[in-house]
Amino acid sequence: MSKDLHPHRPVYAPRGVVATAQPLAASAGLAVLRRGGNAVDAAIATAAALTVLQPGSNDIGSDLFALVWDGSQLHGLNASGRSPALLTRDLVVQREPSARAASALGGAQAVAGQVMPARGWLPVTVPGAPAGWRDLHGRFGSLPFAELFEDAVAYAEHGYGVSPTVAHHWDRAVEVVHAGLAGDEFTEWSRVFTHGGRAPRAGERFRNPDAARTLRSIAATGGESFYRGELAEALVAHAERTGGLLREADLAEHASLWVEPLSARYRGHDVWELPPNGQGIAALQALGILEGFDAGGEDDLHRQIEAVKLGFADAHAYVGDPALAVPPPHLLDLDYLAERRARIGRRAAEHPPGDPARGGTVYLCTADADGRMVSLIQSNYMGFGSHVVVPGTGFSLQNRGAGFALAEGHPNEVGPRRRPFHTIIPGFLTRDGAAVGPFGVMGGHMQPQGHVQVVRSTVDDLLDPQAALDRPRWYWHTGLDVRLEPGLAGAADDLRRRGHQVRVVEEQGAFGYGQAIWRTPSGYVAGSEPRADGAALGF
Repeated sequence: MSKDLHPHRPVYAPRGVVATAQPLAASAGLAVLRRGGNAVDAAIATAAALTVLQPGSNDIGSDLFALVWDGSQLHGLNASGRSPALLTRDLVVQREPSARAASALGGAQAVAGQVMPARGWLPVTVPGAPAGWRDLHGRFGSLPFAELFEDAVAYAEHGYGVSPTVAHHWDRAVEVVHAGLAGDEFTEWSRVFTHGGRAPRAGERFRNPDAARTLRSIAATGGESFYRGELAEALVAHAERTGGLLREADLAEHASLWVEPLSARYRGHDVWELPPNGQGIAALQALGILEGFDAGGEDDLHRQIEAVKLGFADAHAYVGDPALAVPPPHLLDLDYLAERRARIGRRAAEHPPGDPARGGTVYLCTADADGRMVSLIQSNYMGFGSHVVVPGTGFSLQNRGAGFALAEGHPNEVGPRRRPFHTIIPGFLTRDGAAVGPFGVMGGHMQPQGHVQVVRSTVDDLLDPQAALDRPRWYWHTGLDVRLEPGLAGAADDLRRRGHQVRVVEEQGAFGYGQAIWRTPSGYVAGSEPRADGAALGF
């Protein structure tokens, strides 16, 4: 654990709990629970508030994924959007010289999708979050939909004091990222998200009245205005004016997908993730590989890193739009996992998956008195997403199309009406068919690795959610490159002897931000990420 990390105490709550990276957003969700709303209502209220309180990591223009435990069964929602009908590989290569050069190289670099542009209109896909809120509420909600936006609207209208971690990343977005962008599509971002050209400082009040109007419109129309009404018209008009590809049909044809979650067995528990187009299968493969090893011992950390690398190698080779590219069915078969496990020796090995980008994401989890629980993650990508803001709307559009690959024939190849590879993954843990609870760790490529570490701390070491989140983490970057938090510095020499290229770092955000809630006989116990500004709140 980093020397400046101050562990929280776990939160025990008999009736309900909300955990996320912003205390004000957790408070919004808890208020809904207190008014008689259920865990899904609380999740929607928290998610809407997060778009205002943590706009670099997520926004109204985000995508969303969720796992919902209804009290007896787990349901999965893929609320990610598809690319515009006008987006083609040839168009990207034509417009972007860097994409043209990298595309010619092929191989892992193109497969990983990192040659796609990260900012501007080309990586913008249809935002799925507003439809995701609507669809979650339509199936499971209890309070009126519009009531769930009251706190989010109030914070946007009247303002709030920016929290320290958010201020840190906001400043980087202004000084490092946005400073290098040019074009009419980027002009509105500066007006909405800066104070005279600089980022708001920690504790400084930030207001976004345009976002308040947008949220009111979504609340009043059940999200319809975003896809077929006034907001859709504004979005398309700005796209046509400034070189974007989104059109009316792209928005009107958007639909969320209810999906069957995937699971892997790990020491008497079942770990659940959503199926592709997310990278959750990498976490499941890693845990399935580790299931065949005894926990602990001198090889333990080395094996965890190698198992994660193997999981990523397959995820980046096979994951794409589930409607167009179905991964091979044997990826989680025990015989196949045993075959992959046999590749792990005493030395570090390369299983090239490319070099995935770091993410800009929020995660939340909720639970109510009737045993319902939600694991929800929503994200722009790479901090403020595309940096494209439609005038008058107050939100930044995501850049999830940056996750596409340019390699021809790849399952994740860029093209029209396709869902790209997503880094964002909500997790859930069960045992003997009963819910243990929701968990997640944000942070792009770190997410499956964080899932593996939280599950192992919970299942192998019997830690409560807060203690599991407090533990120092490791992060495999690419190739043989491994980063350790200072609390794991004692393992660095052994890993180096095994061939890993190790650095001990204290980079803010490098090791992800997580939340977790576990069911107990007397209610719930929850934890919130000590590396961020968040909180677990219960009653």
